Amino acid sequence: MKHWLCALLICLAAPLAAAECREQTYQDNRFVVCDVDLTSEDLRLFLKDDAGEVLGYFSSVNAQLKQSGEKLSFAMNAGMYHEDRAPVGLYLENGAQEQRIITSDGPGNFGLLPNGVFCIGENRADVIEARKFARRAPECTYASQSGPMLVIDGALHPRFLIDSTSRYIRNGVGTNKDGSIATFVISRNTVTFHEFGSFFRDVLNTPNALFFDGNISRLYAPQIGSSGIGWNKLGPIVGTVIPAE
Repeated sequence: MKHWLCALLICLAAPLAAAECREQTYQDNRFVVCDVDLTSEDLRLFLKDDAGEVLGYFSSVNAQLKQSGEKLSFAMNAGMYHEDRAPVGLYLENGAQEQRIITSDGPGNFGLLPNGVFCIGENRADVIEARKFARRAPECTYASQSGPMLVIDGALHPRFLIDSTSRYIRNGVGTNKDGSIATFVISRNTVTFHEFGSFFRDVLNTPNALFFDGNISRLYAPQIGSSGIGWNKLGPIVGTVIPAE
């Protein structure tokens, strides 16, 4: 209702800003970095359309937003999912819970504890370790659980190996201390977890950062010519929304 009303009134307050994306290089690895200012930008999560069908593509999200006079400014995949595109862990969209939080260890990257939750609240966003999140139950309008954590209170995940040979295109998100800025990153070349986490810690200085996925990672950022087109459907998608021109 909030987003529909805002679109109807054409958001007569100050116009919403668009995410800023840039290319960065660190230790011979190339990254795209997109900063979202939660004090001036409208950041949301998307999973299904009004009929309950998984959206799966950035173009599908844009088609849905078009109905209310809006469009994406930036987007990327935002967490792990099962074959049917259902979120693996906690998923909350516009206050409605799709999946509960998972705090037990398990197989794969998601189960490589500690994992975490990306929480979007009122004018802020935070990356919170999952078990801490379960204890605190912070207020989130949107939330997506994924894993592993990349940076935890300024330290790299303890199981990242500097000499790892596991390399993929990877994407994730980090937040600053006061939650006003969420920084989304996708690697341009294959990177290890250690390299990816080090970029968040040492270059972006995000005290907490979360891995979203690898190999299937996609970015929609028309301002730098990235369409994010792919054959396979995605699960959760995160993106900033602006009025359509």
